[in-house]
Amino acid sequence: MRDLFPVLRVLGMLMCMFALSMALPGAVAWWLQELVWPVYPLSLAVTLVAGLLLLWFMRGYRQELQPRHGVILVTLVWVLLPLCASLPLWLAMWEIGRPISFTHAYFEAVSGLTTTGSTVLSGLDALPLSVNLWRTFLQWLGGMGILILAVAVLPLLGVGGSQLFKAEAAGPLKDTKLTPRMTETAKGLWGVYAGISVLCALCFWAGGMRPMDAVMHMFTTVSLGGLSSHDSSFAFFNSPLLEAVAVFFMLVASCNFTLYFVALRKGHWAGFWRDPEVRATMLVLIGGGLLVALLLWAKGVYGPLLALRHGMFHVVSVATTTGYATQDYLAWPVFAPVFMLFLSGVATSAGSTGGGIKMVRMLILVQQARRELTRLVHPRAVQPVLLGGRVVDSRMIFSVLAFMLVYGATVIVLSMVLLLTDLDPLTAFSAVLASVHCAGPGLGMIGPSSNYAVLTDFQTWVCTLGMLLGRLEILSFMALLSPAFWRR
Repeated sequence: MRDLFPVLRVLGMLMCMFALSMALPGAVAWWLQELVWPVYPLSLAVTLVAGLLLLWFMRGYRQELQPRHGVILVTLVWVLLPLCASLPLWLAMWEIGRPISFTHAYFEAVSGLTTTGSTVLSGLDALPLSVNLWRTFLQWLGGMGILILAVAVLPLLGVGGSQLFKAEAAGPLKDTKLTPRMTETAKGLWGVYAGISVLCALCFWAGGMRPMDAVMHMFTTVSLGGLSSHDSSFAFFNSPLLEAVAVFFMLVASCNFTLYFVALRKGHWAGFWRDPEVRATMLVLIGGGLLVALLLWAKGVYGPLLALRHGMFHVVSVATTTGYATQDYLAWPVFAPVFMLFLSGVATSAGSTGGGIKMVRMLILVQQARRELTRLVHPRAVQPVLLGGRVVDSRMIFSVLAFMLVYGATVIVLSMVLLLTDLDPLTAFSAVLASVHCAGPGLGMIGPSSNYAVLTDFQTWVCTLGMLLGRLEILSFMALLSPAFWRR
């Protein structure tokens, strides 16, 4: 148990940092004199006091975090910070006379921080502006990962950040040291993220959005989260220009942010376009959009221009795990929504703000499958798995295979649990896939024209667990369940 004390000390620091983020919606609520404005200083104070108490009681445990500490801390952060984030939501909804349960408040906070974009709320247009701002701001914070931001700050407080960075980062980013110090790496990634965010907000504003709409939809576009401040989601704007801007920035955010960092640092972009994962991601997203557009045109759903507009927008939105919608795509030929849901598992890069399996894992799996097929014909052939002209280490291949095994088992088990509650198969399976992929809308009862409020509390908790497992990339959480993890 004493081994957890250094972790709890750092968790206290993170809670104090997170508490300060509540000042943004609090300031907006106070400026607009919204009825809910006292909710934010109260929530900030509760979170800050809890963090300070942890810091005080654990002040004697200042040792450097070990790899196992990083895994524990990342898990605790993604489970406990939504608890803090749910407090303003829960109190604000009660204050305006639309009370929600703790289950729904926690679900909404987890959906925000994990950039899933699922929601149980309706009447979004009538909510106080600060509530919608907080919901969308949570997605922006979760997009690059609160812990990567912490890596840039905690070393100033005497806490090493490398183990946090490796535990939080996805895929090959875990072993990427872009600068001599992890702090500089985290600052660089957040600098790129912030720069793209500012550019996205300006483009939305120039395209016709009101300033606050531009900011809130910037938060949920660059984070690939997809929450909106309107019940009709992106259809509220009914603007081909704004949809084109959103598609562009969703494509940008679906790529590995470390490549942007390296390209800007070195002053050239040749390496960015040579990256096999970027090329595969763009091919799948743009090619998938064109395929669905062609299907919609061929089936007579839309004319050629509308088919291209709606097909490309929705494929990019769903496949990048954003989840914006302008049409009820469940009314389209059944191939389209199922195809988009499956794409949400593979169509984003490692090191991006998207969820799912990640494209790099699929590329490794394809190369490994090709190698095994070659061995059937030529048993003595030496054919290493190559990615971008480099040999992929066997440990990474085994890690990908283990991830896929656990991923498949997770989807099956959670789907079966939902089926035990008599949920229909289409809704159950799509709810689990959308949650584990952090993609937002699913099929059936939870399609783009509905939301997760139709589920029971137990079903909602299953989806909440799916979102957390997806954000933790499953293996981090599963490691905690292994007896070997807790042996000294």
